[in-house]
Amino acid sequence: MKRGKKYLEAAKAVDRANLYDTADAIALVKKTAVAKFDETVEVHIRTGCDGRHADQQIRGAVVLPHGTGKTVRVLVFAKNAKADEALAAGADYVGAEELLPKIQNEGWLDFDVVVATPDMMGVVGRLGRVLGPKGLMPNPKAGTVTMDVTKAIADIKAGKIEYRLDKSNIIHCPIGKASFTEEQLTENFQTLIEAINKARPAALKGQYLRSVVIASTMGPGVKLNTAKL
Repeated sequence: MKRGKKYLEAAKAVDRANLYDTADAIALVKKTAVAKFDETVEVHIRTGCDGRHADQQIRGAVVLPHGTGKTVRVLVFAKNAKADEALAAGADYVGAEELLPKIQNEGWLDFDVVVATPDMMGVVGRLGRVLGPKGLMPNPKAGTVTMDVTKAIADIKAGKIEYRLDKSNIIHCPIGKASFTEEQLTENFQTLIEAINKARPAALKGQYLRSVVIASTMGPGVKLNTAKL
């Protein structure tokens, strides 16, 4: 992969053979985020899990204390009083069956998170082929299938993120923006790592966190010392 001059210059600051402490890693990531836009800071966690086994799956959600720095658009599938409640709570879009053709046929996907009341899951299930591959299907474990739409929307708007294993058994999560202070990024990171440590599957034998890398959108990855996490 060909890299630009800025990336190569920034990469010189990172010792690839070194495993950094959290504070040093975050300071480096901020220093090497040199793009003209406010880069997202992401964490990539390679686990020892085998997601093909149901008892080694990891999926959940956590509210980052300082949010993600991103404005999140929430779509809620609900009817009647719950639809009114969702609008009052600040949902960007609320609807029911009438949204199906818009999403299925017109390819409308101007939202980042989908919440649904349990009675609407029969309707939402029909969108599985569209929403599933994009990681947008509501899920009880992530708190997005719920009767308490007010709390779900408040948490999402406050900086709730979902974590799950991808096909390579890696978890990818944003923990903020390069413009955040080191303290804010550190607190968000610690909150995420605590949640993922608690989610360790009981069936897993051996090392859980194989490697943890923090990087900005356009910057080089910085490896952390997993023994201290």
